[in-house]
Amino acid sequence: MSTPIQIPDALTLSTDNLSIAVISPDEKRRNAAMSALSECQTGKIREFTFYPPDLDNVQRMLGHNFDVIIVDLDSNPTSALDLVEAVCTNDLATAIAYSAQADPELLLRCMRAGSREFLPMPFAPGAMAEALVRVSSLRSAVRPSKKTDGSLHIFLSAKGGAGVTTLACNFAVSLAQESKRRTLLIDLNLPLGDVAINLGIKAQYSIINALQDPSRLDSNFLSSLLVEHSSGLFVLAAPSELAATNVSEDAINKLLKVACNEFDYVVADAGSKLGLQHTYLFDESATIYLVTQIGIPELRNSNRLISMLSTGNRPKFEIVINRYDPRSREIDEEYITKALTKPAEWKIPNNYAAVRRMQNTATSLMQNDLEISRAIREMSRSVCGQPSIPKKKKGFSFFR
Repeated sequence: MSTPIQIPDALTLSTDNLSIAVISPDEKRRNAAMSALSECQTGKIREFTFYPPDLDNVQRMLGHNFDVIIVDLDSNPTSALDLVEAVCTNDLATAIAYSAQADPELLLRCMRAGSREFLPMPFAPGAMAEALVRVSSLRSAVRPSKKTDGSLHIFLSAKGGAGVTTLACNFAVSLAQESKRRTLLIDLNLPLGDVAINLGIKAQYSIINALQDPSRLDSNFLSSLLVEHSSGLFVLAAPSELAATNVSEDAINKLLKVACNEFDYVVADAGSKLGLQHTYLFDESATIYLVTQIGIPELRNSNRLISMLSTGNRPKFEIVINRYDPRSREIDEEYITKALTKPAEWKIPNNYAAVRRMQNTATSLMQNDLEISRAIREMSRSVCGQPSIPKKKKGFSFFR
């Protein structure tokens, strides 16, 4: 008789109320799953000894009576994957698949069918409990009871090296914290975006998985690709290795529409991808943060981009001057405003040391009360309707 695994109270509370179905025609494999479940405290568990005879019977057989469906892939992979897809497509439950086959192709097919977790057999101690905790967390945080109409916020620059990723990452973290609402950050800075590195997260999947087959992309598939940051922010990362990035505008449009249907706030790091002007990024309902610096090349390129954004049914855009130093006199404010066609809405103070430390330690700027952090927090608070942060009073000093 196995010894029950002791699970911390927080994990127990996350899984106690789950209603679970285990589906496997094979008694040995079904018992293995039941044994793994018995090692952690869960709610109602029901066994099914057969796959539904046809997909029309899936909803009749399962209904909306379960939070989690655990499916054995090995008895009949085709039927099992069809079942997983039917469960996820109809939003009947969250699917977990398990198999004794260490086959990457099977894992990929399983993920595309919508399975949130894939557990190899034999089950490692605690693996089932950990999977259920993740599923429980995502069901409450990622899959709302009704669709939302989230707002889209794009960070874009007309020239590389403007600090777009740094601002997008910290803005998204701050937005998640200040709003207490579901927030997603998408790294569109292909082929090698740095969002994951900046936030210190490791992602098993990337945006490439989402864009490869847009016809399969829905809320369940998207949720299976995400990583949750310690701040509560969800992240869809760029690939960690150089990958083919010949993706269609339709695929990007589909991704962003699904994301906005599932999250209250969607932040996209678009880098300097000016070729995306025909995508949903440039929908009039979005907000673009045009990031620039005070330099002749940056201001010139920004002026040209602003001209494009100012024609037709374009989105609202706000100008962000990054690494701003009010003491610099090389280019005066009048010239800057003339080049940008209007005053900048946001000026982010220059703090090279803090940004470098963030990049080296993967620690958000939002963890520190710095002038640069307060400026970014002010941006996020304006989005979610929070009042402005009171300015700190300067103390008296003989030294000015």
